[in-house]
Amino acid sequence: MLRQRLAAALCVVAAIAGVQVAAAAPASAAPRVLYYDASQAQEFVSVVNQGAQIWNSRATNVRLEPVTAGRTPNIRIYADNGWPRAQTTSLGNGRVWMGRQAVDQGYYPPRIAAHELGHILGLPDRRTGLCADLMSGSSAPVSCTNSYPNSRELATVNANFGTSAAVTPQTYVWQPALAGAAS
Repeated sequence: MLRQRLAAALCVVAAIAGVQVAAAAPASAAPRVLYYDASQAQEFVSVVNQGAQIWNSRATNVRLEPVTAGRTPNIRIYADNGWPRAQTTSLGNGRVWMGRQAVDQGYYPPRIAAHELGHILGLPDRRTGLCADLMSGSSAPVSCTNSYPNSRELATVNANFGTSAAVTPQTYVWQPALAGAAS
């Protein structure tokens, strides 16, 4: 009881003297780190690293890091001759294929990498046709070079990793724009 009165008196004296007493700020949670293995991404390794850096430059609740020795990766990345695609097993876990077919048709590789990693981070395809929407994928014009998530996409990823959100396993495939469809 005496200690409480003494502490209260000290606070009053400090306030009168103009001294600010700092309250402890709540500790912010460290971002969840996901490890990716791009060792089988062949010519796309640097593009995959760029896609990871794009997410790291914007997202606050998750970080994508190259896998280190002795650690099991959350994400495995491959190269093949098909269309780019992602297969999620759970939030933050799955496989990505950097398909050469989209690159051969002129799609921007860093956008493909960031888009496919977006699926692993819990984002679905949104075929809006807008270049500003990273998750519009191949519905945006081939000339689109925007590789960054928009504010809605970023907010969704931050929310996914700010809680224990569950994501149903799915497979996403980058599909060519339909002939005659508006760009």
